[in-house]
Amino acid sequence: MDWWMVVKAFVVGGLICVVGQLLIDLTKLTPARILVLFVTLGVALTAIGVYEPLIDFAGAGASVPLTGFGYSLAKGVQEGIAEKGWLGIFTGGLTGTAGGIAFAVTLAFLCGLFFKSKDKS
Repeated sequence: MDWWMVVKAFVVGGLICVVGQLLIDLTKLTPARILVLFVTLGVALTAIGVYEPLIDFAGAGASVPLTGFGYSLAKGVQEGIAEKGWLGIFTGGLTGTAGGIAFAVTLAFLCGLFFKSKDKS
């Protein structure tokens, strides 16, 4: 196991989480808006060529947070355009993130089978 990669992933992922916590504590942004901001930021940083070197450096520390989901969307669109032309704009993002989306839907279904939701009161 490469312990240096584990440290880099922990530090970079932790810094991304610190930014999220600072946004929660210091702004009036709702959690949903912060999530959208992180995904959009991942797409924007991928578009200008900054996020891929960060993923190469930190691995899962950069690819697992929501900014990594934005990166996956952007990379899927880039690959879709390369393969299918302009149609790839619409299909590439879904293709690039299909595994993660399918896992989330499956996990939500399984949680719904085994757990009952309750009122907060």
